Amino acid sequence: MRGIIYIMSMQAANPTTEPPPPLTPGGDGTAAVATAAPEMKKFSTFEGVFLPTILTIFGLVIFMRATFVTGHAGIYQALGILIAAKSITTLTGLSISAIATNTEVKGGGVYYLISRSLGPEFGGAIALTIFISQSLSIPFYLIGFAEATVLTFPELDIYFDLIAYAIFAATAMISLRGAAVVVKAQYVVLAILTLAIVAFLAGAVIHFDPKIFAENTGPFEGSKYTFWTLFAIYFPAVTGILSGVNMSGDLKNPARAIPRGTLLAIGVAFVVYAAEMILCGGAIPRIELTDKPYESLLHLWHPVTTFIVVPGVMAATISSALGTILGAPRVLQSLAQDRILKPVNIFAKVTPQGEPRRALFVTIAISFAVIYFACRGGSGGGALNMVASVVSMFFLWTYGIINLAAFVESFSRNPSFRPRFKFFHWFGALVGAVACFAATLLINVTAALLAGAFFVGIYFYVRKYVMSVSFGDARRGFIYSRTRDNLLTLSALPAHAKNWRPTVVAFAGDPVDRLHLVKYADWLSSGRGILTIASMIKGDMSEMAATRAGILAAFEEFLNKNRIKAFPEVLVTPDYNTGITHFLQANSIGPIKPNLAIFGWSGDPTRAASFMESIKIAAMLNMSVGLIYGRELPDPNPRNRRNRRIDIWWRGMRNGSLMVILAHLMSLNSDWTGAKIRILRVVYTPEEQAKAREELERLIEAARMDIEIEPIISDDTFPNLLRRYSDLSTVVFLGFSADASTDPLKFQEAYTGLLQGMPTTIMIQSTGEADLLS
Repeated sequence: MRGIIYIMSMQAANPTTEPPPPLTPGGDGTAAVATAAPEMKKFSTFEGVFLPTILTIFGLVIFMRATFVTGHAGIYQALGILIAAKSITTLTGLSISAIATNTEVKGGGVYYLISRSLGPEFGGAIALTIFISQSLSIPFYLIGFAEATVLTFPELDIYFDLIAYAIFAATAMISLRGAAVVVKAQYVVLAILTLAIVAFLAGAVIHFDPKIFAENTGPFEGSKYTFWTLFAIYFPAVTGILSGVNMSGDLKNPARAIPRGTLLAIGVAFVVYAAEMILCGGAIPRIELTDKPYESLLHLWHPVTTFIVVPGVMAATISSALGTILGAPRVLQSLAQDRILKPVNIFAKVTPQGEPRRALFVTIAISFAVIYFACRGGSGGGALNMVASVVSMFFLWTYGIINLAAFVESFSRNPSFRPRFKFFHWFGALVGAVACFAATLLINVTAALLAGAFFVGIYFYVRKYVMSVSFGDARRGFIYSRTRDNLLTLSALPAHAKNWRPTVVAFAGDPVDRLHLVKYADWLSSGRGILTIASMIKGDMSEMAATRAGILAAFEEFLNKNRIKAFPEVLVTPDYNTGITHFLQANSIGPIKPNLAIFGWSGDPTRAASFMESIKIAAMLNMSVGLIYGRELPDPNPRNRRNRRIDIWWRGMRNGSLMVILAHLMSLNSDWTGAKIRILRVVYTPEEQAKAREELERLIEAARMDIEIEPIISDDTFPNLLRRYSDLSTVVFLGFSADASTDPLKFQEAYTGLLQGMPTTIMIQSTGEADLLS
């Protein structure tokens, strides 16, 4: 459960009634306000962190469910439940301390921390999850108030639902008056709670009986509750540890107060809960623990406990409900204030006093709905247990994501992750995250998967609608670290043809004018490799730096607009051949080096020598070469995709293997779904035809591809056969060979004449590195 009272103090500093201006790229994710905030009181560790945290932890469960869990699980298993629950919150507390002391925490508390660690998508998802979980915890407290009331005054049992609605209405009206009314009550609430706890613990000491203790050590044989069901019921007793984070902007020394206040509250709560389980387990008979857990506390030191514990229960439930009903809207308002998710921006508006009234109305509506459906079954504890289990599931997911954020920050060795809190290690955060997610599965697999699906659904919803914003989150650092380690690992592994992937460099010139080349390069890499689109600018870098930056920006925009997943590069060079030579040599990082250079066809005789030189440069650097002839793209109409055909003219294994692999990769693109691939081979006799068919079918079978084989018996010239069989194809693959002895002009003239009027043709010269049979 979220902390009471102080969650709203950050918003009180913003007197404007309108949402803040949009974020600017590279900003810190906060919005400027038009009016300077008034001077606000800064709080110490005790009143700013410890007090709101312990008030929320010592809530309903300590009175209503701790003895219930002890009775069903037995003292030893109950202590195991406590240790398991406290281990999760302790590890989460360590993660919170590390993240909170690594950055200045502004509005939004945990939402702010997660969004700045894992990005706006996770931040938005966790904000909505926290908002909903807190909205669900409000009825948990209020149903508990109603249950305590009817247990104290049994004659009111028939009015259980009316009591719940009445206290809900009172809580809603108080919350609408603002936070200041609640803040002043915290010391009174602490005093009442302390007296109540001391009273029933003292009563347990007075009535402690070693015989009763021995009888209650083991689990109740007739219990219908499993260990993990009881864990789910009890877990809300240890939540509330996030309260201090929300106070960070109002603390005198956040780096000192958050770790000390949060961990101290966790420790004190553990001691009190353990004492309750041990002492009450040794003072109250089993039947009273299981059947009358609340009444058993009242009878421990009657009439003292009756007159002190009852007000304690009332104070605990109302204070926790008020704190949460004030806190939940501020999470939603903080998300809206960041303006990353358009559908919730309406909740950014606050009153002149800084109250998120719109978000508060949503919180009240959700809470009322839960109370309505939960109370339809009346009293008896079923409604309370049901809500407790749902709340536990959501908080376990929240704590898991917090630990995950701390793990990502630390494990990625992000240089900017330098928390002032030193008692933290990524392994603890990882254990905390795994423990949270494992606990959800152990409690209830179906509920865990539904809660997970709920969070994932929100994540993708946020991701779909999230606006362009950067918080400098840890994802980039984590991915960078993993990429570095993977590159080092990859460089130590021997290359094998089975692992060949296209690492393509396409020289596009002006990509806007050569969209066909860029698209075919993208299709050839098929998302299985890495594609770099390069453009050359002839000139001097000292004079062209600004021009280059503008062209690169336009290049990136062009690729995004056309949904092409590629890395754009712009090179300033004194001449094109020098630029190509330098680029192909330098365009690599570790073991990731280009293995396929793609050029557009040049039919200009004045550029024949330069064009051939580019081919030879790529070959000298042990790269396969692809030359794309033609400027047409296939009909984009999806209905015509199944009519597309890719022809491969087989004239040898070296070029043929790469052509078949590239054609296969093309067919895997959604734009080429249903396209047919056909291998054609020219032979001269029926015997050669049968042999060629057998060899190619065996080859394609071994290559595990669905390709048609068509050996052609003919003594006609190849240009005539090419036109006769492939004139209606969508794209044609041809092999070629060019070496130092190849005459540039003759090469250019021969292929220009051969391909004139043909469909788009991709000519391939392979190094032999790609093996079709691997």
